[in-house]
Amino acid sequence: MPLCYKIDILAALKEKGYNTNRIRTEGLLSQSTLQKFRNKQGISWENLETLCALLDCQPGDLIEFVKEDVQEKGEILP
Repeated sequence: MPLCYKIDILAALKEKGYNTNRIRTEGLLSQSTLQKFRNKQGISWENLETLCALLDCQPGDLIEFVKEDVQEKGEILP
């Protein structure tokens, strides 16, 4: 997956005082979104915006683009 999390999202939330119970109780993020963080899966723009607001950061602080090794796909590098 070319887009990857740069940090442990759940640990960063916990550091800011947002444990999973508080997040669910206050309706900040859904259980399925929390599970996506655990599985390192992508999230929606809306959830990314919420996350940036909670952590007081920019999207680039959370995610990065990692170029896939195209040789694994049988392609030739330029």
